[in-house]
Amino acid sequence: MPDDTEARAPRDTLLHPEQQAEFLLYRLYRIHITAGRQVVQLCESLHGLTRREWRVLSFLAENEGVLSSELAERAMLDRARTSRTLTLLADKKLIERRPKPNDRREVQMYLSEEGRRVHDDLFPRIRAINQALVADLSAPERAALDRIVGAIQRSADAMLAGAPPLARDNPDDEP
Repeated sequence: MPDDTEARAPRDTLLHPEQQAEFLLYRLYRIHITAGRQVVQLCESLHGLTRREWRVLSFLAENEGVLSSELAERAMLDRARTSRTLTLLADKKLIERRPKPNDRREVQMYLSEEGRRVHDDLFPRIRAINQALVADLSAPERAALDRIVGAIQRSADAMLAGAPPLARDNPDDEP
């Protein structure tokens, strides 16, 4: 007969979910959507940017001089959507397309002065949202969470290794 400690041990809902709300992906998605609303509101209200435009602009700020195909891969967007987003950002004068010096058929992407200004305005505001999400965790809890998220990402990457790409890399992304 099990003792009282075994009988009261919490169920491992991460390993054995019994309803959708217990799925790790669903729980992470809810965090993303809930906190992401604030990001979308900031981007739209302050600079007229969509979530996708912010994502591309932000990745470009960290990877200036990349080709659109490289940017698509890093931002986890398909190439066609990335190309359309880059066109929208160029129309808004937030990025510049420059021919690659050693191969003028390829075009590298850079932030314009205005794009840098928009990024530099939004980034600290979005960082504050990130900080608010983890503010109630202790430093050791944040360090553990960081390690755990890294381990989960490595598992997810391993699950996709060799898998063919989807028609839409991120099915939840707006069309």
